[in-house]
Amino acid sequence: MNMYKPLIVQSDMTLLLETDNESYESARDDISSFAEMVKSPEYMHTYRITPLSLWNAASAGITVDNVLEILDKYSKYPVSQTVVARVRQIVGRYGKVTIVKRDDGLYLQTGDAFIMAQLATDPGVSRYFIEEPRDNAVKISPNNRGHIKQALMAIQFPPEDLAGYGEGDKLDISLETNESFFLRDYQSAAVGAFYAGGKGGHGVIVLPCGAGKTVIGMAVMARLNTETLILTTSITAVRQWINELLTKTSLTPDQIGEYSGEKKEIRCVTVTTYQIISAKDRDDVQKHFELFVRRNWGFIVYDEVHTLPAPVFRVTAELQAKRRLGLTATLVREDGREGDVFALIGPKRYDLGWKVLESHGWIAKAECFELRVSMPDELMMPYAVADKRDKFRIAAENPNKLRIIRQLMDRHPNAHILIIGVYIDQLEWLAGELNAPLLTGKTRNKEREALYDAFRKGEIRALVVSKVANFAIDLPDANVAIEVSGSFGSRQEEAQRLGRILRPKKGENTAYFYMIVSAETREEEFSAHRQLFLIEQGYPYKIIDCEAE
Repeated sequence: MNMYKPLIVQSDMTLLLETDNESYESARDDISSFAEMVKSPEYMHTYRITPLSLWNAASAGITVDNVLEILDKYSKYPVSQTVVARVRQIVGRYGKVTIVKRDDGLYLQTGDAFIMAQLATDPGVSRYFIEEPRDNAVKISPNNRGHIKQALMAIQFPPEDLAGYGEGDKLDISLETNESFFLRDYQSAAVGAFYAGGKGGHGVIVLPCGAGKTVIGMAVMARLNTETLILTTSITAVRQWINELLTKTSLTPDQIGEYSGEKKEIRCVTVTTYQIISAKDRDDVQKHFELFVRRNWGFIVYDEVHTLPAPVFRVTAELQAKRRLGLTATLVREDGREGDVFALIGPKRYDLGWKVLESHGWIAKAECFELRVSMPDELMMPYAVADKRDKFRIAAENPNKLRIIRQLMDRHPNAHILIIGVYIDQLEWLAGELNAPLLTGKTRNKEREALYDAFRKGEIRALVVSKVANFAIDLPDANVAIEVSGSFGSRQEEAQRLGRILRPKKGENTAYFYMIVSAETREEEFSAHRQLFLIEQGYPYKIIDCEAE
């Protein structure tokens, strides 16, 4: 026993990490490579080791011995043999089943007859066999390559897909690097991890907003030299991608197509949105799915892959012969479908801690605050008698938040400020009270671009924005974000919102993130969950009672 160490490893695979220990930060960084944060009270953070967290670690080259060495290094007490055995069992399952290509087709194989017997008797897996297993291998249809990977994940046999990829139509692409634009070391490392000497081709790159994930996507395109389909979250993001491709690669306007509600261009490189791909016509047919097979794409980029909707998951299951890259700031999904991202897009190939990037000046230093404000007396009784969902909304729309917003705007008189929320009625009221422009999903694209441009130029000091600001907005000068309401306990939304202000700044490279919550309400409860991912990345929230000041 060593009481000076910061970690307690429990037999149920949870880890308790003391935050006031001098080894806290190094322990946090090490265990985050194979464990997920569960909760974060002030002095003791809880992590959980899960099969998916271990398989992502294994795909990144972290071994069983690495995991056990880290646990032993920081644990106050000897690590339970139950934990040791469980870690060995889970990590040992990664790659036990492989998908390979032979001359006569696609095969699922294993070196263990016992495992093959389990697969053959599992109806979720064996339904995709097209003949009886022989010599610990069984033939499967190429069309079911993704579906069987999902089925294997469901029974905790994550397959290693070694079947390779179809060659898409060739397209010469190069990066136009110069003194002001070049690949940073970590971006080159991410490209190398994905490409893997030509053997790679499917997986996810995890980096914070502002770290240049788009640049990584373009660099992979230049490495592969093939026609490419890019899927992203909004028409704004589509046009940002197109602008980046035109300014940073050798591609010309006639080679790049926008496939959106406004244009239907299909070219060598086509950029579209998840919404368009998922849209249905009057006969409930997803009419744009044919875009996936319209050309012989050699590469598909899934921007903000953590937002991938179910219809795109389904079609991706049938596109396993295409090289696939997911880009995201966080793999967290509140619907629990991280396993589908692993199975259908690929495992995490590269990530880098947010604080590491901050220390090198690649993203802004950020200070995070949770500001607690009281509810007005006239709302206390309606809140008390409301159901759980209405309680959250009443607390989120607390009008006392306006006073705090004004104080923050006075505190940052020269800042570029984003005021972010989810409830349109609340945002309309705030925009009117603050005499600030409002931007929602209904704002026309032309008006939206004009507002963004005015904000960048400093002609507009503050923007009131809805969930459209959660993703892929390039506002490099934004340095203060004020969150007035959120989507319950969404960790990925919190990460995306902080990401809006993390692009490196000229001069003082610092950003400020304020979450305003109603004290002693359900909103306060959900805020703790929203903060988990960012706390894991090293962003502690300073909690301030606004009534006590």
